[in-house]
Amino acid sequence: MTAPIATLVLAGSRPGQDPLLDGTDLSTKALLPIAGRPMLAWVLAALDASPSVGAITVVAQDTAPLAADAAIAAAAQVQWRDSAGSIADAVQLALANASGPLFVTTADNVLLTRGMIEQFLAEGSSSDVAVGLVERQRVAAAGHSTTRTWLRFRGGAWSGANLFRLDGPKVTPLIDFWRGLEQDRKKGLKLIGAFGPGLLLGAALRLIDIQTFANRVAARFGLLGKVVSMDAAEACIDADKPSDLPVIEAIMARRASSAARD
Repeated sequence: MTAPIATLVLAGSRPGQDPLLDGTDLSTKALLPIAGRPMLAWVLAALDASPSVGAITVVAQDTAPLAADAAIAAAAQVQWRDSAGSIADAVQLALANASGPLFVTTADNVLLTRGMIEQFLAEGSSSDVAVGLVERQRVAAAGHSTTRTWLRFRGGAWSGANLFRLDGPKVTPLIDFWRGLEQDRKKGLKLIGAFGPGLLLGAALRLIDIQTFANRVAARFGLLGKVVSMDAAEACIDADKPSDLPVIEAIMARRASSAARD
């Protein structure tokens, strides 16, 4: 049996005003209530429910307000770490402190479930770096009305599920490279183009599929890459902007109704 994996939850705030916090006195969106609970509490509860998840660390610029929230404290036992650096800095430090692989997700990944976690970690376990993605047609078939950033390749368009598995410090060179791309994470072609004109052309002309792209990117750093195509269409829907909130709460309501019938 595979040992539970060390887990990092990124709960910090990006520079600038967050429209999700307009009209509130909250210091960070991780505290924003969604369906009656702070978004971070939803994520921690899902992680706590998974036997594949080991020690959980939450990192943010200031974790004190998060740790002081009763609903968050009740969701899971966690370690708190303040970090004034970038996302890449937080991930690198966690990799350095982990004795094995690291599972990374985000505080706004509020629709995360035990099932999603188990699928992602099982299918990504044979790689050095795994990324969870959802194909656009799966989202359309589920009837979710959501605006996402789509990366277009042969065979489909994909959006991230905020799920990453990193197999120890050997992934550090890739994280170093990612540091320079953080500001372009919502710009599909610019993000793809950062890996060179060949991969950009292959993607733009739909000559390569998403897994081939991931393999070639990882291979540049001497790594084995893996795209995990998530079964749950809502895995790519995070609380990124105000228009996401009614979509998320509708999905949560359907889940609650289904659980009540069962």
